[in-house]
This record gives sequence, C-alpha cells and structure tokens, in this order.
Amino acid sequence: MTRIVAGSVGGRTIAVPPKGTRPTSDRVREAIFSRLEHLDVLDGGRVLDLYAGSGALGLEAASRGAAEVVLVDSARRAADVARRNISALGLGRTVRIVADTAERYAASAAGPFDVVFLDPPYDLAEDALASVLDHLAAPGVLARGAVVVVERSTRSPEPSWPAGLVAFARKDYGETAVHYAEPSELSAAGEP
Repeated sequence: MTRIVAGSVGGRTIAVPPKGTRPTSDRVREAIFSRLEHLDVLDGGRVLDLYAGSGALGLEAASRGAAEVVLVDSARRAADVARRNISALGLGRTVRIVADTAERYAASAAGPFDVVFLDPPYDLAEDALASVLDHLAAPGVLARGAVVVVERSTRSPEPSWPAGLVAFARKDYGETAVHYAEPSELSAAGEP
C-alpha cells in the first residue's frame, strides 16, 4: 500500500500500476521531502516528476504545498493510474499528467522548475538518464536554487551530471540511492 505521507492529503492511499513500476517507499519519500522542506524549495514551487509511475512523488509535493506539479510517464497504464490518483485526491487544480517520455518532455520543458524528480526504472541505461539530465541543465528549465532528485539502485553508478548541474548529496536507503543536484552558478547566471 502506498500513501501520501504528509500535508493536505497526508495519510490518503493511492493506487499503483499492477506492474512495471517501483513506487518510492514511504520512508524514502519522507526523507526526500524532509530535505526539500529544509532547503525551502517546495512551498509554492513548480515541480516536475519524470518517470512518475503512480505519481507518488509529485502528489506528495502537491500535498506539501507545491503550487504546480507536472507528472510525466510514457506508460499508458501508469498515466491512467496517476490521473485517477489526481482525481481521487482532489488535486486537479495543482497536478496534471503528461503521457510522454521523460527525454522528450525534458527537451521542451517550459520552466523554470524548483524541484525535479527522476525515478526511472533501475534498468534504465545510464546514457539515457544522462540525456534527460542534460536537457534539464539547459537555460531556463531550472529555477535559481532548484533541486534535482534522482533515485537509482545503490548498484548503479553516480549519475553523469552535465556541466549545468552540480551534485551536492547522496543518501542510501537499503537498495535505493537518492542523489541531489543543483544548477551550477554558471548555469544560474545564464538564467533569463
């Protein structure tokens, strides 16, 4: 069972696709959001949740005060489940779902976003992840002070951060590694 941990719809359960996704555990989501709240990037922010699956990360962000959340997943079944979760939680004014690939959406994303989640399948090739991160580092996609959160297997290598992103933390939770990055000063200086 997956539930929203805290916020306006805290404690409510959400549906997950029957197969093909790996929802972030409550424990890991609580740790991620504790850090994001400490960094003060969530309340009133714009959030992008790539490889959204059920939408658990983006829905948690909306519950905790994000002003706008975009969930992106290419799997029709996952997008349908996320759409139902948005409706069941009454978050339709804040959260929307886009059925597209993370790479295609990131390549044309209309930022700036304050928080970006990437929770791809653990077997996603490193070069595919690097391509998405490269798109996110383009001018105008990330707000000054934004945080990019990448969830991978602890057996996966460190993400290949592009020149516009700088890693600042990693935390492991069992099999899950959570990586945090922010725009580099050079990238932030080029922001319109």
